[in-house]
Amino acid sequence: MLDAGAGIGSLSVAFLERWRQGGFHFQNIELDAFEVDSSLHPYLLETLNKYNHDNNFSIRIRGEDFIHAAVGSLSGNLFAEVLPDYTHVILNPPYRKINSKSAHRLALRRVGIETVNLYSAFVALAVELVSPGGQIVAIIPRSFCNGSYYRPFRDFILERAAIQHLHLFESRSHAFKDDNVLQENIIIRLERGGQQGSVKVSTSIDDTFTSLTIHEHPFERIVLPDDPGQFIQVPTSLGKNSLELSPAIRYTLTDLDLKVSTGPVVDFRLKEHLRAMPEPGTVPLIYPRHCRSNGITWPLKGMKKPNAIERNADTEKWLYPSGCYCVVRRFSSKEEKRRIMATVVAPENFGNVAVLGFENHLNLFHQNKHGLPRVLAHGLALFLNTTAVDENFRRFNGHTQVNATDLRVMKYPSLDALVGLGEWAMQQGELTQTMIDAQLETLSE
Repeated sequence: MLDAGAGIGSLSVAFLERWRQGGFHFQNIELDAFEVDSSLHPYLLETLNKYNHDNNFSIRIRGEDFIHAAVGSLSGNLFAEVLPDYTHVILNPPYRKINSKSAHRLALRRVGIETVNLYSAFVALAVELVSPGGQIVAIIPRSFCNGSYYRPFRDFILERAAIQHLHLFESRSHAFKDDNVLQENIIIRLERGGQQGSVKVSTSIDDTFTSLTIHEHPFERIVLPDDPGQFIQVPTSLGKNSLELSPAIRYTLTDLDLKVSTGPVVDFRLKEHLRAMPEPGTVPLIYPRHCRSNGITWPLKGMKKPNAIERNADTEKWLYPSGCYCVVRRFSSKEEKRRIMATVVAPENFGNVAVLGFENHLNLFHQNKHGLPRVLAHGLALFLNTTAVDENFRRFNGHTQVNATDLRVMKYPSLDALVGLGEWAMQQGELTQTMIDAQLETLSE
């Protein structure tokens, strides 16, 4: 058994407690516990020694860097110790980004692992170190489930292992290794070389496992067959939602000749060109704070961020022609109920201006860097603001950030259907969530 990043041995103890109580049928256990912090070794040894009653449990505490030790063993380094073929791995790995030129990143590439965080590196190495049929259980942030950065890691584990069980902690404020990570945490159980079948999915609010629910889903609901990004979905209910059931919602942005991009104005890089309020020679700079459910409020007096940006040779390439756009905030706070919040940006919000600035914390939908037809912008915003879209999005997005990549992989209604939604929305007064959700149900193929 391998416990990499063992700390004081809490996860190993949970495993050993179950073994001693007859939950497993092993006669003997040999445990390799990697912990780079030597100050924890006395506590780790004291904790684990309590389970060595019948000399059928042996412990080896290893103080070396797990990544370098594992890579040395896997790569056949003549000077590295060959690690055993583990049958079981339990992990609560460290969470920290890996620099692209760091020693860890270069070492991982030697064994074909390309990933951006220590936690995913630990899991990938664990998959490589276990023997066929070996079990890996890891408590990790959910960020690996989506996005382009973790695509190589997803490919790596899906090629080598079968997902057996996913357990989702719904609270984004509870993290296992870093209290500042505001995203959901997940327990994943993998079987090395296993045949992929249905996947058990369970959820609880936190690690007390209260309000526990368990469902089983076909793998096609976990990784959609037509998803080029191989996003890992975590459905929290057994039934399909209206997005899955609707034959009308099956188009990509490419099908619709639409694009979504991250706002190009990175304020700290253009600081000298920013202005607190509009003045001659400036154009509007739109931040998430300007975006409301019923449209744009601009300018905002007393806002800590600037309301305008100079239009000049240095800023011109970062600006968009004035027009109608649909924008989505990239970040939500942990208290907000919705992950996706869409707003229509319209030219009349700003007076007679030729161009607009979109700050980097916004995603904007556009047609080849130009605005959308007004009715289409309203229809797209209505669709994105439905409960069904938000619920579906949360299946693969487990953190506060909404990336343009995430919006790109979603499926949308046809252009005609979006225009129909927009026409309806523009005829209404203030829209309630109930009205928005009911209108989505009217779509036909």
